[in-house]
Amino acid sequence: MSGGGPMDHRRSLFPSAPMRVFHIVPMQLPHGLRALSYPSFRLFMAGQGAAQVGNWQQMIATSWLAYALSGSTVVLGLAAFALQIPFLLMAPVTGPLLDRLDTRRVLMAANAVACAQSVVMLALVAAGLLQPWHIVLANLVLGIVNAFDSPARQSLLSQMVDRKEDLANAIALNSSMMAGARFVGPTLAGAIIATVGQVWAFAANAILRVVIIAALRAMQLAHTPGKVASEPWLRQFAGGLRYAHCFTPCRNSLWLLATMSFTIQTHAAMMPWFVRERFHGDSRTLGMLLGAAGLGALAGMAYLAMRRGVNWLLALIGIASVMAALATIGFAMAPMVWMAFAMLFLVGMGTMLAAASVNTLIQLAAPEALRGRVASLYVVAFLGVSPVGALFWGWAAQHVGTPSALTTCGVVLLLASAMYMANVATMREQVHPVYSRMNLS
Repeated sequence: MSGGGPMDHRRSLFPSAPMRVFHIVPMQLPHGLRALSYPSFRLFMAGQGAAQVGNWQQMIATSWLAYALSGSTVVLGLAAFALQIPFLLMAPVTGPLLDRLDTRRVLMAANAVACAQSVVMLALVAAGLLQPWHIVLANLVLGIVNAFDSPARQSLLSQMVDRKEDLANAIALNSSMMAGARFVGPTLAGAIIATVGQVWAFAANAILRVVIIAALRAMQLAHTPGKVASEPWLRQFAGGLRYAHCFTPCRNSLWLLATMSFTIQTHAAMMPWFVRERFHGDSRTLGMLLGAAGLGALAGMAYLAMRRGVNWLLALIGIASVMAALATIGFAMAPMVWMAFAMLFLVGMGTMLAAASVNTLIQLAAPEALRGRVASLYVVAFLGVSPVGALFWGWAAQHVGTPSALTTCGVVLLLASAMYMANVATMREQVHPVYSRMNLS
């Protein structure tokens, strides 16, 4: 829909009748922040930012309690696996359901369940009844919730931003918010746990989940009819797979992202070995190195937010992947901590640039009827493959050594990136007609 004439600012935020309000741009913002011109996107960013800060607080508190109660790294690993594996296993269900149901209502339901989970954990901690198996089970519940929440968030972005040329900026700003929450959430969690105890970390998460539910309720989105499908969900999922396989840019970019997740995303799990054995550091060293990757991710998203057009997406995916692969090899060989910091900065930048660019590419190209299924495939490639990679490369590190295993991860990704780059020209020819139909360049 094209933009309309001037209107009262309050009416643009709280219309009296169902209407598509986000085609109005009520304020002038710098180019890098242009997606924030849409009222619904502003509400989403505020609510989602609060929810992610609360989510990180609970994750830190849960990890702390899991080790404090069990004294076992096996329980830590099992709890992390329970939180992540639903991204992979639930994809055949989440994608078709998102294409059948109202995406906003799915997000509201997911956050309501997450809020209830936090309240139950809060009650168990406050009563002194929490056991390690409670944590594993609670993480599994939250993992299932996140398996719906993550693709739903990606799918909803295109409904909040009216102009397709602003979608890349919306995805970059959303990714920046997620990276920023990685800094704020753990910092607040550490202060809260040290000052008033773990129970308040769960209370904060429950309260902040209410914020995103309220934001979602206040958003004004276009009505999207025709979401009731007669096909069985498994056939619907197969249809999403066929589209992703037949559309070469989507297929190749998702395969490269999955390779990245299977290989270099494991660097965080291997980090304690480098901190203790190579750099002879402590928890502060670990935090600094993990923060370096987050800082690189923020820098990458700032760069992406400033870019114009979309024709560069295919090439940027490959270039960013090469950067992340080479930096991973550099980190595995770094003899000093400052070199490791620099390499991890580039790992974080390359990883998030590639992931956000893949997300933008497939969100722009995917038909509306397939957007939920394509978003679920993106989440599987970016998040669902990681726990499998962590298990495999953790096993490999025991046999060939941690530096050799991580170096191999970088080499594998470098080879995959070279194969991807060899096909960029062909993929550009296929995606150009799609961009032309949407008047994008």
